Amino acid sequence: MNPNSKILIVDDTPDNIETLEQILEDFNYKIYKAYNGDEALQKIDEVEPNLVLLDVMMPGKNGYEVAKIVKQNEKTRLIPIIMLTALDGQDERLKGYQVGVDDFISKPFNIFELRARVRNLLQLHSYISELDHAEQIIFSLARTVEAKDKYTEGHSERLSKMSSNLGRKINLPEPDMTILRRGGILHDIGKIAIQDSILQKNGPLTDEEYEIIKTHPAEGERICAPLKSLKPILPVILYHHEKYDGSGYPTGLKGSDIPIHARIMGIVDCYDALTTTRSYRPSMSVDKALGIMEDETTMGKWDPYLFKKLLELVEDMELLEPV
Repeated sequence: MNPNSKILIVDDTPDNIETLEQILEDFNYKIYKAYNGDEALQKIDEVEPNLVLLDVMMPGKNGYEVAKIVKQNEKTRLIPIIMLTALDGQDERLKGYQVGVDDFISKPFNIFELRARVRNLLQLHSYISELDHAEQIIFSLARTVEAKDKYTEGHSERLSKMSSNLGRKINLPEPDMTILRRGGILHDIGKIAIQDSILQKNGPLTDEEYEIIKTHPAEGERICAPLKSLKPILPVILYHHEKYDGSGYPTGLKGSDIPIHARIMGIVDCYDALTTTRSYRPSMSVDKALGIMEDETTMGKWDPYLFKKLLELVEDMELLEPV
């Protein structure tokens, strides 16, 4: 924990802010102040505090509204919020937790409790920020792999959207959408270990080169496995080249033994590959690509239910148009 951590105190009563400043003054925190919800949101955007002490009852936007906005913003969602409240009912606390509040302190403040909770949340924020930074590095690596080949530019973003659209089409719960969106970005990260001469080869791959290509799912899993936050995505990375009839790689899983997220990723990966230009062939029309995939589904290569839903998705024009 950095002793110069930035703390934003938000309260419409100046005396309350002064009291909190006095409680925290011995710890070299850099204190910022806001007196209403709108000012708080502006300060959060400007100074990116490490912690927010947020009053509940304020004119204009109340504490719940401010917390909800902060936690729904990708840039600020990791900032911990301690809500300061004279309300002590379970309903009020539940409402706070539902919008993302991390902790509560009741007024009047217990000095030692407040200091301890501030210290603990700052420490937790430091750890989470380090993990988030590590995640950002891995996602940047994935985009670096894609950027090396002009023919796959935008591929991971398209898969991120297409796979989550298909997941929604089969009524998977919302947390699964996050797995699919993130899996779409990371599914091919293992190609960072594959030579450019193989990835960008214009002609057919030799048997030896194809065996090298087939190592990228396991390599991708190895790269991402140290981060616990990426654990739900590992099956997508490892199994997205498995086929419904067991003819895929790296393990030859078949049918429902292939995790549903990987089955979804595999089928939209194929669709995107067929409908975009690659170094070894031009793009196909949507009708031709779906015709090929229909034949492959009949032969057992793709999950027939997912293929049916993919057809519906294309017909609904919810997929990105092919480039």
